[in-house]
Amino acid sequence: MAAILALAGSNSSTSINFKLVRHTAALIQNHEVQMLNMSRYPFPIFSEDEEKQKGYSNSLIELKNDIANANALILSVNEHNGNPSAYFKNVLDWLSRLERKFLLDTKVLLMSTAPGKRGGIGALEVIQNLLPRFGAEIASTFSLPSFHENFNENGISDETLKKQHQVALDVFLETIK
Repeated sequence: MAAILALAGSNSSTSINFKLVRHTAALIQNHEVQMLNMSRYPFPIFSEDEEKQKGYSNSLIELKNDIANANALILSVNEHNGNPSAYFKNVLDWLSRLERKFLLDTKVLLMSTAPGKRGGIGALEVIQNLLPRFGAEIASTFSLPSFHENFNENGISDETLKKQHQVALDVFLETIK
């Protein structure tokens, strides 16, 4: 049984990416899944001055430890103007200062969703290229376009997208056996 950490790259209390993560985690059996709601993790904008003056927050150290204790990561990134949110980029900046390879040997199911037809694919592609620098292995990816049309209280409503999501999840789970 693997320990899986599940989170969205958004600090919004109404994050649609967190809804996708919760749905995905609910489909997993025979593994321990820890959900992290990043809206509870405020971090100042990274700067070397901030780092020198105040060091690392307890929240940052706890997040790094949660990541280190996990065998795998389910992550759904939100998109702002075609890129990952400033919040999530900031989280990565802080984590990489604590330990450059903070995702070493971590298998990742990388997802994104957005209200638009591209489904946050711009942010997904940026993060897909960035995470391996920190040691991550991207096991599979999934992008859910037009969130409000394709997702409801029961999960992904479009059958084709539902199957694509399941395939991405299955590939991810196969890598952590």
